[in-house]
Amino acid sequence: MQKNNPLIPIGLTCLILTACRSDETVSAYGAANIEWRLQEMDGQVFTSAATLRFSEPGHIVGSAPCNTYSATMDAPYPWFDAQQLSLTRMACNDLTIEHQFLQALQDMTLSEVSAGTLILSNVAGREMVFTAAE
Repeated sequence: MQKNNPLIPIGLTCLILTACRSDETVSAYGAANIEWRLQEMDGQVFTSAATLRFSEPGHIVGSAPCNTYSATMDAPYPWFDAQQLSLTRMACNDLTIEHQFLQALQDMTLSEVSAGTLILSNVAGREMVFTAAE
């Protein structure tokens, strides 16, 4: 007589739950497959070029004023948490502005997507306003 292994149902349940887990980040709430262009940072017009794209669940990529960057981002919506930022190391005249942009991006903790606009903000009152590229 063969005994049933009690671990098999537990293992199957874990496998099913993992397969059913969906993207709960801002990407799943209207931000995916769009190139977002930074228009304002902290209430000031952003005069350099910077973009943000939710390339796949759990990842962001984009271009800063000088370099391209990528980061992980797996906080559930409406939270925003860019981690493990990596970027290319090109020199240009906008490195100071780039540093400000990247620091602000890492400081953001909340996100809101509505009608072609992505707003990232934090409790300290900082804000980044992006619009969808046409």
